[in-house]
Amino acid sequence: MTSRPQPGTAEWDAYLAEGNARQARKRVAADVILRDVTGRVLLVKPTYKEGWDLPGGMVEANESPLDGAMRELWEELRIRPHIRGVLTMDWDPAHGPWDDQIVLIFDGGELAPEVAAALAPRDEELSACVFFTQEDAIAALRPRIRRRLVQALEALKANEARYLESGHQPW
Repeated sequence: MTSRPQPGTAEWDAYLAEGNARQARKRVAADVILRDVTGRVLLVKPTYKEGWDLPGGMVEANESPLDGAMRELWEELRIRPHIRGVLTMDWDPAHGPWDDQIVLIFDGGELAPEVAAALAPRDEELSACVFFTQEDAIAALRPRIRRRLVQALEALKANEARYLESGHQPW
């Protein structure tokens, strides 16, 4: 039987790194609900996949979900809204070639009229960004994202955060 290395040593760091390399990892995405003064919801049209989506994207390794959401909003739209909190955390099961992931949706609040009017895609990952009525935004999204948006909007109205699995509350 080998003994465990002592904390603070190079052997300890190697021991922890080996354990870290063997543990399961989850992909994490962070999206943001942004609204204009009339309550319409901003959707974006990615160039790398079909259909409309919520602004945001994948969180990078060792980046917080909040930092990832803010980075994506800056890269794609050149905005830094005030994030008011988490609306939903959704476990998205494996689908197609993708492993499962955790998707957080943050409340980005209401954009000032001049900010909303000036929105435009700022990099090659987006071809459009448009404010939709809540009903039209829900209808424009793919089913998995649609369920997530419905739950996030309900959480916003109820002033609560919700845990979801595949876009549904499990209880």
